[in-house]
Amino acid sequence: NSVTTIGNHAFYNCSALTSVTIPNSVTEIGYNTFGDCKALTSVTIPNSVRTIGAYAFYNCSALTSVTIPNSIRTIGAYAFEYCSTLTSVTIPNSVTIIKWSTFKDCSALTSVTIPNSVTTIAWKAFDGCSALTSVTIPNSVTTIDSQAFSDCTNLQKVNIGNSVENIGMSAFENCTSITQISSEAVVPPTCESNALNSISKSKCKLIVPENSLAAYKQADQWKDFLLIEGSTTGITNT
Repeated sequence: NSVTTIGNHAFYNCSALTSVTIPNSVTEIGYNTFGDCKALTSVTIPNSVRTIGAYAFYNCSALTSVTIPNSIRTIGAYAFEYCSTLTSVTIPNSVTIIKWSTFKDCSALTSVTIPNSVTTIAWKAFDGCSALTSVTIPNSVTTIDSQAFSDCTNLQKVNIGNSVENIGMSAFENCTSITQISSEAVVPPTCESNALNSISKSKCKLIVPENSLAAYKQADQWKDFLLIEGSTTGITNT
């Protein structure tokens, strides 16, 4: 219980490792600590941990669930990439950035909770999460970066909070199943090239603040939607 850091590559490619209990003295899980532990099905992260390093659980393809405690301040890039049996994840409200490819190709992920502390959803954060059917971007988020939700082919409903200013290049590329987007942003978010490219503009309903209807109908990429409705009730962001 005196261990404070689980070092870089400490259990990398331990192919027979099935479960891990981390002692509550640990404050940091290092770089690629459990990468390619393909038999790892469960892990308990104690409230002492502040940092999950980059690639920490990369390609842990048998990991079905993980509890990320509220003590966590930083989840490194690629930390859970290719965790292909992970079904749900709750990101604690101590995290401010969902970094590059954090949950990329978590193809069994059906539910994700993004807290009101997050300001940026970075490049490819949820790229290839093909089982995800809905996502709520909280009011704290200002930037949805390029390809953040690309190839989320079963994504049907997207709720965008009122602080989103920019949606990056190809952010929702190949999200061909989206049927409804609700945006609370009074000023239409700036869309970089192909941000909303694959969404059917004739079938997807776009719900925006009533007083912003005219603005969305004139804004780049938003104006292509044929079913734009105004709402005076607002959208509840979890």
